[in-house]
Amino acid sequence: MENNKNNLAHILLVEDNEGDILLTQEAFETCKVKTQISIAKNGQEALDFLFKRGEYVNAKKPDLILLDINLPIFNGHEVLKLIKADSMLKKIPVIMLTTSSSQKDLDDAYENHCNSYVKKPLEINEFLEAILKIEEFWLQLTTLSA
Repeated sequence: MENNKNNLAHILLVEDNEGDILLTQEAFETCKVKTQISIAKNGQEALDFLFKRGEYVNAKKPDLILLDINLPIFNGHEVLKLIKADSMLKKIPVIMLTTSSSQKDLDDAYENHCNSYVKKPLEINEFLEAILKIEEFWLQLTTLSA
């Protein structure tokens, strides 16, 4: 995606917590860059979406992936490994957006080539601010691959 304010940035949010989904959507509504957010609520849905399987056969490739670690079916680390092993998907920036402060989770995420690791703040205002910073860096400052 070119850094053009007229473009619509497509984000895949892989998150099973309804509250975090709503907060993330709300935060992106206030961002400068217009976004389309697709939701996958478990690792299997995320993989089906990215590999265009089943109901997601016509899914649009995301410009950015926000990936939780603690997910049903396949966890975030498993999903990340498969994304970064695929020649078509590995260029998509993957931001681990998680409550985990485990050093092992952090090390595993970077070992598997995540682009950034963001610990979800517990306070609502801090969470919204974190999302705005992600948007500012990844969708305004950074030039993403098409």
